[in-house]
Amino acid sequence: MNKDNISALLTGVAVVALIAGFAVYFNSPDLNRQSVGSTNMNSKNGISNVQLSVDKSQFKKAPEFQGISSYINSNGTKLSDLKGKVVLVDFWTYSCINCIRTLPHLVDWNQKYSDKGLVIVGIHSPEFEFEKNIDNVKQAVTRFGIKYPVLLDNEHDTWNAFHNSYWPRKYLIDAEGFIRYDHIGEGGYMETENAFRNLLAERAIQQNISLTDVNQTNLGVSESQSVDFNQINTPELYFGYQYARSELGNSEGFNPDKIARYTLPSSNLVPNVIYLEGKWKNNADSMELVGNRGKIVLDYSAKSINVVAGGKGEIAVKEFGKGNQTNNPYRGNDLDNEGKLTIDGQRLYNIGSHQDYGNRQVEIDVSGPGFRIYTFTFG
Repeated sequence: MNKDNISALLTGVAVVALIAGFAVYFNSPDLNRQSVGSTNMNSKNGISNVQLSVDKSQFKKAPEFQGISSYINSNGTKLSDLKGKVVLVDFWTYSCINCIRTLPHLVDWNQKYSDKGLVIVGIHSPEFEFEKNIDNVKQAVTRFGIKYPVLLDNEHDTWNAFHNSYWPRKYLIDAEGFIRYDHIGEGGYMETENAFRNLLAERAIQQNISLTDVNQTNLGVSESQSVDFNQINTPELYFGYQYARSELGNSEGFNPDKIARYTLPSSNLVPNVIYLEGKWKNNADSMELVGNRGKIVLDYSAKSINVVAGGKGEIAVKEFGKGNQTNNPYRGNDLDNEGKLTIDGQRLYNIGSHQDYGNRQVEIDVSGPGFRIYTFTFG
């Protein structure tokens, strides 16, 4: 092989290595999202070998909380008042099942790291109108055991200031006010914990605090996700015409702001499509029972099924598996032993919970005018 060929070969190898290096960087959350300098982790001894060599020109300053209408567990939390702390900002809303499944981790982190420099702030940005009611949010905060500040962002001013588009979403802000990490949706709990522990270690160096104070503690919540999204074959389904991503299964369809009488078809039902029976008012965000009785039917594929509902009335739930045989009809966590549930507020109710994923049909018999249903969600 002559010198020119060797040179060409070396050049080719260098190009491949450069491309590979860029690929590693842009696909590595450790390098690309939660960079906090040279911080090595050790599962036994916590954080060690911390070196403050962070170029913060790549990070944005976090905006101040804006347009907050009410405060829970707080006398008026401002981000500027938290300078010198590591702040985890969690955008959530109380009837969102994806948010609800993250809350045990946040509650656990608050208990174990609040005295080590971590401050969690929940920004409650509602999806539905009833979620703007502070009494509803207070009840949810108590029900979920939340002790950290919750700020009601009813007009999404803080949501917009952060350029957010998701429930839930977590932003980590360092002691100097820079956004250093964010995570969209569920999961990534160990990654998120490591990210804020890194920032706590960086803060400890800056403020001459012992690193042993931020060593990892044993979490009381399992890292493993309780939901396998690859096995959920039914998307979230909205009943309000304004939010609906697909038509109703009934031939009558949506009738915006009008009352319609719905009849179930005699033929087989299409999976992942809502069917109604009875007299219902079509609201922008929900369906409201107008007659004394109604029915909702859905073929779905998941392990659990929830409804976001409110108003008045009682529901009775039955589920069927393959061959139309009754399949664990009373497994919902919010149902009584007869598969019934009296609506006691505007919130999420679990009406079906099973050991495994599968195809099922749910029938919900509704009694009592004034019952409202907003969404089906799945797990």
